[in-house]
Amino acid sequence: MDIEEKMKLISGVGEEIITRDELKNLLETKAHPIAYDGFEPSGIAPLYFGVYRPIQLEDLSRAGVHFKLWLADWFGWINNKMGGDLEKIHKVGEYFVEVWKAGGVDTKKVEIIWASESMNQEYWKRVITVAKNTTMNRATRALTIMGRKEGELTEVAQYFYPIMQASDAFHLDVDICQLGLDQRRAGMLAREVAEKLKWKKPVVVSHHMLMSLQGIKQPEGFDENKNIDIEISSKMSKSKPESCIYVHDSAEQIEKKIRAAYCPEKVVENNPVLDYCRHVILRKFHSMKVQRKKPGDTIEFDSYAELEKAYRAGQIHPLDLKIAVAESLERMIRPIREHFEHGNAKALYDFVRKQDITR
Repeated sequence: MDIEEKMKLISGVGEEIITRDELKNLLETKAHPIAYDGFEPSGIAPLYFGVYRPIQLEDLSRAGVHFKLWLADWFGWINNKMGGDLEKIHKVGEYFVEVWKAGGVDTKKVEIIWASESMNQEYWKRVITVAKNTTMNRATRALTIMGRKEGELTEVAQYFYPIMQASDAFHLDVDICQLGLDQRRAGMLAREVAEKLKWKKPVVVSHHMLMSLQGIKQPEGFDENKNIDIEISSKMSKSKPESCIYVHDSAEQIEKKIRAAYCPEKVVENNPVLDYCRHVILRKFHSMKVQRKKPGDTIEFDSYAELEKAYRAGQIHPLDLKIAVAESLERMIRPIREHFEHGNAKALYDFVRKQDITR
């Protein structure tokens, strides 16, 4: 595969790339660059975790990227996930691994690393080094990567979080920080520290955040860039069931949620139903059929551009689109849901769903 094709695949994952020139140079000089993403074990897996993430990982693998999935159990502890119970957090981490497997992640190609098993003396030395090269103001600005606004931060331990996350890029020896757009500040902090210390500076490839079913929300102060802040504030959140589709939802639940989703007629901007078409359905299946009650025919779309044009022109009714989307999501989710109906997978799911899920 040539460099341009690799750039195209990675660009399809990264909504923001800092910088494209650095990424191209990386691909020209390294056949298998290393990327990572970190996950706090924190509750029932949503659509973006069990379906969207595996799609992205498949594209990155095709581009020759070696990916490390960082199970950030200690980060979840700092962020008071699962009530701050580290033992429960670890158990949820086991469930996360099972979700990835059910979602099609090839664990022979993707490396799964537990933070708690990797945090040796060298790790903490690197954390202190990063901290000594980061101002308090800079660390405070990066605290929003925890998904919390400044007024919600009450513990000194929470200041460790951005420093540790910036350190992860160096600890894992990655070339690319490939996390969600809501985590971009950690990657930027890693780049700033790398310049000061003459360490390897990672490329930051930030992927899109799937929208909440409820549509756009006003900025909540997660980023200085207003457009990025709106996207982060409007993202699907697993802690808000009314905004989210989970990989365990039944066909009836999926249809009910999608039917209630924000989807104004002829409006394509900030439309979550179209968002799922663009970033999930058409990337997974490469085509999509919409059956129209009026005039009573079926249209098949091979690209999102075609679908968007037809919807904007009023050729597709919102309800017809919603029914098609619900059916497509059910096709994706069903194998994952069924995977958790038996054996150890069921036991893990039963454990997680009985917990009090905390933000």
